[in-house]
Amino acid sequence: MNKAAAEILAGMIPHKMTRNRWRGILRYGIFKALRLKRELRHNHTAPAHYLSICAIAKNEGPYFKEWIEWHLSQGVDKFYIYDNESDDMTREVLQPYIDRGIVEYTRFPGYRRQLAAYDDCLERHRFDSRWIAFIDLDEFIVPIKDRSVREFLQRFEQYPAVEINWLIYGSGGAQKKTEEPVMKRFSRHSLPGHILNRHVKSIVDPRRVFCMIGCHEAARISGKGADSHGEPVTRNFRDREPQQDVIRVNHYAVRSFEEFVEKQARGRASGRARTVEREYFDRYDLNDLED
Repeated sequence: MNKAAAEILAGMIPHKMTRNRWRGILRYGIFKALRLKRELRHNHTAPAHYLSICAIAKNEGPYFKEWIEWHLSQGVDKFYIYDNESDDMTREVLQPYIDRGIVEYTRFPGYRRQLAAYDDCLERHRFDSRWIAFIDLDEFIVPIKDRSVREFLQRFEQYPAVEINWLIYGSGGAQKKTEEPVMKRFSRHSLPGHILNRHVKSIVDPRRVFCMIGCHEAARISGKGADSHGEPVTRNFRDREPQQDVIRVNHYAVRSFEEFVEKQARGRASGRARTVEREYFDRYDLNDLED
């Protein structure tokens, strides 16, 4: 079913979480969903990886090494990287990881391709990984109570998805880009309860979701997702207070002002216009607390 029809039909459902789930299912396709459920009953292939990350990127070459090395230290086994028409050193930076079998690299050109990349990843790798996290290159998953993301997830295996809140980091007043790592350069972040931190990113069991609804939530086949405290999710993330005491996603939304301008100018894989949105910078440049 096309997106417009899915929006119309799902829009008739009053409950927000149910509406969003059906938006994803309808976009995935009813007959396709039935076929997938039949396949899942018969395919019991053991996954080759416990935890993978799927990301789509455009000209993020300078940031990949730190981002990959951090998540490798957190127990990630595999990265499914979709390259949306990069013309920087992305492929060169990734090549050593490709050679080691850590990164699977896919050229993925076109406009507004983020959700399509997520769909492709789930269809191709549904049986390859126990968990797949869907995050961006400016996001780092940081466990607080556990030694690694992998250890955290071992308590959540009864759930089809885990939703983890953002903690937004600002520029700290930095105007220029430097060669230091992102996590070292930017140590000031928003107040934990800031409304923007209600946004979540999802780590999903690919055998228990049809597809991603957007970049935040998954359309579950069955069961409820969990929040980071291990409680079943009964309200949309926009209606819940943020949780960052067990695990969080450090979201370096703007970095320095120079980097923000560069990112806006090159355009994004999600389809954001190539304009410098100063309003966005001001909204996300939150520097209330020091780590």
